[in-house]
Amino acid sequence: MTATGHRLPCTALLLCACFGHAVTIHAQVQNFHNPQDLVLSMLNHERESHRDRYEYLLNERSERTGGHLWTERVVETSVGHVRLLLAEDGKPLSAAREQQEHARLADIAAHPDEFARSEQAQKNDEEHTRQMLDVLPRGFLLENVKLQEGVWHIDFRPNPDYSPSGIEEHVLHGMTGWLAIDASDLRLVHIEGHLPENVAIGFGLLANIRSGSYFSTDRQLIEGHWRTVHILTDIRGKAALFKTVSRNSDLTRSEFHYLDPNITAVQAVALLEH
Repeated sequence: MTATGHRLPCTALLLCACFGHAVTIHAQVQNFHNPQDLVLSMLNHERESHRDRYEYLLNERSERTGGHLWTERVVETSVGHVRLLLAEDGKPLSAAREQQEHARLADIAAHPDEFARSEQAQKNDEEHTRQMLDVLPRGFLLENVKLQEGVWHIDFRPNPDYSPSGIEEHVLHGMTGWLAIDASDLRLVHIEGHLPENVAIGFGLLANIRSGSYFSTDRQLIEGHWRTVHILTDIRGKAALFKTVSRNSDLTRSEFHYLDPNITAVQAVALLEH
């Protein structure tokens, strides 16, 4: 069923089979009676892979980088991301700045508990996307479901009957957009949303986010693993209690290497140093 009470078009399934798409796709999609079931199944598959850890090359321009383009080698751990800055705006670091980077890594290795506390105090953009996904089935109306070339496309808009909690969820709940789900693996391929209207919380004293604010996430299947390769956020406004809501960033990831999911911060430092 769609959000309006109509069944998903069976012609999409027939076309999929007629054009030679994998029978496994047909077998998996035929069990979904409404878009909520489809999104919930995708969320379950995403949660199963939440413990995956990777090393990758990151190019980022954001408030964190002071508006510069930073090229970093990043190692994911259960307590946060350990980073080594390699270049700024396409230029190698000076000897003095390179020394500062290695000193910072040495401090992480010497005080991993402090690093963990610092990382837990910050939510990155991928965590925001994950929270958006968790809210989707209950906080949004899922509509216009289509199966095209092995990918489900679903539009979403705020559910007026849902009451969001917290500043971040209020901002997310104001967004309208669409997402794409791989029909075979039931994994997220793309999600984007924008604010069609201003969002003011506490009469604008707690948060005032302007219309046109936007975010998007793209993912790819790389060597058998689904990875986030691009994140773009353009959130325009201010929030008194939730600082990162005003973050603007453009992140691109490449050169992924699969790691032991139990890798520690100390081991991540050693990997980056060698």
